[in-house]
Formats: sequence, C-alpha cells, structure tokens
Amino acid sequence: MSKGESVGGSVRFSSIFVGDENILESSDVYELLQDISNQLMLADIVVEDGDGNEIRNDPALQILKNPNSYLTQSEFIKLMTNTYLLNGEVFPFLNEKQLHLPAGVQTELDKQLKEHFRVGNVEIPNKMIRHIKNIGTNHLKGVGLMQLGKRTLEGVMSAEKVLTNKYTKGGLLAFLLKLDAHINPQNGAQSKLIKAILNQLEEIDDSRSIKMIPLGKGYAIDTMKSPVEDEKILGYLNVYKKDLGKFLGINVDTYQTMLRENIEKAMMYLHNKAVRPIMKNYEDHLSLLFFGQKSNKRIKFKINILDFVPYSTKTNIGYNIVRTGITSPDNVADMLGFERQNTPESQAIYISNDLSKIGEKKATDDSLKGGDENDKEEGNTDG
Repeated sequence: MSKGESVGGSVRFSSIFVGDENILESSDVYELLQDISNQLMLADIVVEDGDGNEIRNDPALQILKNPNSYLTQSEFIKLMTNTYLLNGEVFPFLNEKQLHLPAGVQTELDKQLKEHFRVGNVEIPNKMIRHIKNIGTNHLKGVGLMQLGKRTLEGVMSAEKVLTNKYTKGGLLAFLLKLDAHINPQNGAQSKLIKAILNQLEEIDDSRSIKMIPLGKGYAIDTMKSPVEDEKILGYLNVYKKDLGKFLGINVDTYQTMLRENIEKAMMYLHNKAVRPIMKNYEDHLSLLFFGQKSNKRIKFKINILDFVPYSTKTNIGYNIVRTGITSPDNVADMLGFERQNTPESQAIYISNDLSKIGEKKATDDSLKGGDENDKEEGNTDG
C-alpha cells in the first residue's frame, strides 16, 4: 500500500508498507519464492510405515491429493510454502476429511506448556491443527521474510516504485517558465498568458503527448532535471535486492551464477540450502497431524534428485548402473535402496568390473582350451 501526505502545502515523499498483496511485486522476491515453492509443489507425497515401506492406500493420501474443494494438492503445497516463507509460520488444519490453511490464527501456551489455537473467539482443538514454524529464537513464533527483511523490503519496493512511476509518467518531466519581466499580479494580460502556458504544461500527463506552445517575446521554457536519479537507485537495488536472498537461506550471487552456467546445479544448490529443511519440517508436522504421536506411519516428501542432474551425468549413471547390474545384481539393489536377493544368481559376478581382467581371463581360458585340445590330439595319436 502506498501512502502520500500533503502537509501545509508541501508534499511528502510516498512510502511503501510491506503486505501480503504487494510483496510479490518485487521481481527478485517473486522469483526466489517461485523456485522454492515449485520444487516442493513437484515433490511426490507418500506414506511410509516404520520400516520405510510405502503404504499405497492410506486415507491420508486421498486427503492430501484433494485437500479441499477450492485447492488442489499442488496449489495447497505452493500456498503453504509461500505463506511459510513470507510469514515464518503456517497452520495446516485437518477438519474431518479436508485440509485448510486458516489465517489469523492466534497461539498461546498454558501453564502445562500445551499450545492453544484460536481464530477470533473460536478455539481449535490442537489435535486438528499444527503450527509449522520457521524457527528463530522464539519457540512459539516463526520468523519469515516479512519480519526478517522488513526494512530491506520496504526500501527495495520504494525504490522500484519510484523508478516505475517516473517512466510511466513520461520520465517525470518538469518545466521552468522564465520571464524577462517581473511578474505583476495586477497585469491581467500577463497573468492570463502565464496561466495559459502553465495549463498547457500540466496537461502533459502521457509519455506519448506532444505539445507545441507558442511563446511571446520575453518568455522561455526550460526542462528541469528530474529529482529521481536512476543510477543511484539502480545501484541501491543492485545491493539490497540481493540481500533479500539471505533471509531465504540463499546467496543470490551464487545462485544466479549457477543459473547462467548450469541450471541443474543451481536447482541442486537451492534444494540443499532451502528446500530440504522445509520438507523435513513439513514431514514432521503433517505426520503428527494425520497419525498422532503413537503411530509409526510417516508422511514423506520425495524429490527425484536425478531431475537436477545434467543429461551427460545421467547417461554415465545409467551406464554404470546397467554395467554393475550385469556384473552383480545385488550390488545394484543395495545402491538403489532395495533388499538384496541373496541368491547365488544375484550374487554372482557375471562380468568382471575390471576390463583388463576380462582380457586376462579370456587369454587364460583360450590357453587352457588350447592345451586340452593338444592333449586330445596327443591321446588320439597314442591310441
């Protein structure tokens, strides 16, 4: 929300107050939030038992796939992540077979250190709601970008708005009317002419407008320099827009360099620095929300790390997996997280891992084979 005030005939510079509606107007903030929330949105959500085996027909999966009548699973996870990052906390609320994200939730601890939740005057049972916090130094309150980076955000958004306003208004052109003679309020003809010239100048409110103003002798119009200095504002933005990344756990310079050089490497950087801790937090809270403290079942977010690997690396990985699979199937099973079969066939080494040994073995086999044939021939001769 922008605000301008007129006090005593002087106009004060407008200021920006950071809020949910306008925070995404900053392109850098929007890009970072999008990249983080998109990774989480694309994750597969599964339910596992205490041994790590997937439970494919658990009722929790159906609720997560269709959280409520107005949000899909993807939209729900994206909204939950953006709210978590901006506000530092989010409150998933499980009401029968629907999952919601209520706003305006108030929390407090009683003397028994039990957390109570209220929306207005309505108390929500704590078994129906979880308080997912981006923890700082407060055990009851999460900290998000709007709190951590409030001063930086307000400065960045004010600077962006000043530049945007300047160019949407044709560069904020200002004009100075010069007269050779003194202005005499009693001179009706002079006042009328000045007023007509000023009216013409004030009507220039569109960057595409062109005005031809004929002037009499003694009058001149000069363009005043705009008070908005682009280079200084851009210099400010180049420093402080990048500073916002640290509140999301990202070094923006490092991330942007990786995006230019290797997008998969950049996504892996983002995953390890920002996404994985959020996933772990979601898993803890959603598991408790759906199954309670006594259950061994757990909600898991799974992202295929190979999605962030370049195709050349994928090709090498695929080749090595196939090669290892041929040489020893149990080795591949162990590497991919499957149980070993522990059979003679799965433990057998069909092809040596060392190609040179394959050549040596072949030469040895050939020599033995040749020896056997010679012995046969000698035996036949003797016979």
